Amino acid sequence: MALNYVWIGFFVIAFVVALCKLIFLGDTEVFGKIMTGMFENGKAGAEIAIGLTGVMTFWLGIMKIGERAGMIELFAKFVDPLFSKLFPGIPHKNPAMGSVVMNFSANMLGLDNAATPLGLKAMKELQEINPQKDTASNAQIMFLVLNTAGLTIIPTSVMAVRLSMHAVNPADIFIPTMIGTFISFLSGMVAVAAYQRINLLKLPVLVFIGGFLLLMYGLYAWLHNMPTEQIASYTAMIGGLVIFAIIVSFLLLGVSKKINVYEAFIDGAKDGFSVAVMIIPYLVAILVGIGAFRVTGCLDFIVNGIGWIVALIGLNTDFVPALPVGIMKTFSGSGARGLMIDVMKQYGADSFQGRLACIMQGSTETTFYILALYFGSVNIKKTRHALACGLIADVVGVIAAVIIGYLFFH
Repeated sequence: MALNYVWIGFFVIAFVVALCKLIFLGDTEVFGKIMTGMFENGKAGAEIAIGLTGVMTFWLGIMKIGERAGMIELFAKFVDPLFSKLFPGIPHKNPAMGSVVMNFSANMLGLDNAATPLGLKAMKELQEINPQKDTASNAQIMFLVLNTAGLTIIPTSVMAVRLSMHAVNPADIFIPTMIGTFISFLSGMVAVAAYQRINLLKLPVLVFIGGFLLLMYGLYAWLHNMPTEQIASYTAMIGGLVIFAIIVSFLLLGVSKKINVYEAFIDGAKDGFSVAVMIIPYLVAILVGIGAFRVTGCLDFIVNGIGWIVALIGLNTDFVPALPVGIMKTFSGSGARGLMIDVMKQYGADSFQGRLACIMQGSTETTFYILALYFGSVNIKKTRHALACGLIADVVGVIAAVIIGYLFFH
């Protein structure tokens, strides 16, 4: 619903502004420019989606191998000690805990098609142990907020878009995005724990947080004195190495489990083709709306306004053009994807702004969509502090993405 109003708003505001330019400034070409911008962006949306087909087909094929080889179960066993402390309201050995862990494991591996059904299943099982059926339980809120934080190890779709936009190395945003999504995840976890008075000073939680902080410090200590170009080069190298190692490990695990990895790949690849084709209408719709909005100067007015305020404070303003991606991501993943592509089209896929837009896209999640989807699936009407905590995670995630972008690419 939020995207519906945002999309309509693009056209209505663009029309009003264009009409004012025609009447008060005598700009007789403004409506012609709007139509040209809309058609060009519609064509670009279809071309980008088609360009994604090969990458999405390949990656979802590989993910299907990992899924059938039991990679999700391995991840579930690994993170279970942590999640048992974050969800004290779930009884020991209750099937809801298994579904919760499986959902996050699938999210971390980038298995979106598997993660959503597992998430809906987890929410349904959490509802079964919820004493107040119209009110979100503590466990359901923690589950939803951590989903909105979007902890993902591999930003598959973002790297696929970067490849389609001719980035020199699409994986160069891998480590920055991983750090950004961890910070967003951590902020959501702390926010909910504060509301629910959950003690996070437990060994599994501290090991999880400390281990990742140690990893980030190690990366920073290694890279912070290097020139920007060298940091980007090393980041891309590590990202490519990790991702290729994961692909090979999936294949070897599949062979060890005696599954037909080729058939598994083909089954997953079919899903990848369907996903790539399915996003064409969404991508075209949002890019056409953005095209109308941008040609009239509306988006530039907002961005320049934010830039003016930031400059007044005395801060660097290079990040401002990517900021709309982080704002839109709260409302719509497809809308944010459209803005991300728009930033890369204008500034270049390997520009600071283009990379930062990708980090923002990969570091945050669609809070309003996830809240509506998951709570709506079990008819919960009273969401309590779920939205507030989700928005806290979003804001922290955007701020973290900006800082990380400057550290790695500026």
